[in-house]
Amino acid sequence: MHRGAYLVGIAGGSGSGKTTLVKALRQALPAGSVSVVSQDDYYHPREMQALDDQGHVNFDLPTAVDLDALARDLGDLVLGSAVHRQEYTFNQNGREARMVHVGPAPVVLVEGLFVLHHRPVRDLLDLKIFIEASIDTQLQRRLLRDERERGYGCEDVLYQWHNHVMPAYREYLEPHRHACDMHVVNEAGFERAVDVIVDHLARVAERVAPLTLHSL
Repeated sequence: MHRGAYLVGIAGGSGSGKTTLVKALRQALPAGSVSVVSQDDYYHPREMQALDDQGHVNFDLPTAVDLDALARDLGDLVLGSAVHRQEYTFNQNGREARMVHVGPAPVVLVEGLFVLHHRPVRDLLDLKIFIEASIDTQLQRRLLRDERERGYGCEDVLYQWHNHVMPAYREYLEPHRHACDMHVVNEAGFERAVDVIVDHLARVAERVAPLTLHSL
């Protein structure tokens, strides 16, 4: 199969810095050489989510995400086709979901909790990166993010952390840590790691075959 893109999977626990790393890489690489796919845009509707024993929605399960759809879209990008997806807004009341358009590019960054757990996605990846920080650092970042971006209070975040986030990390993320090509420690910044990754991806982008664009 002709590959028109080099797929980079970026996984790590909640608050490890996946999105921040993706933004840094995207900004550092030449314009037009990179596209980004986020697992967050593949969550099933809230009414389809599993409930825990206390009746709380558990978003930290692989079944919470349409990972097969993610794999299909990545396959399209590999072949040079654009993909279109409605973003997932979690519980942000009043915010209208926008359409996310991801065009083909020599390098595609794929970030999310379960991109290594789901084999059809994992098998498409050319480079696997695991980003991590201490548990305390990740929790503090999660508290700040969920209050600012998703409207969750501290009590809700701590409940999710202890009952959903950490069990999911141990079961669905940590087992794949050893199989990654690169580990990035994001305790106090990851500038040196970004330089190394950017140098590699810039050379990859130069040699990836030209893409055949399709209008979907």
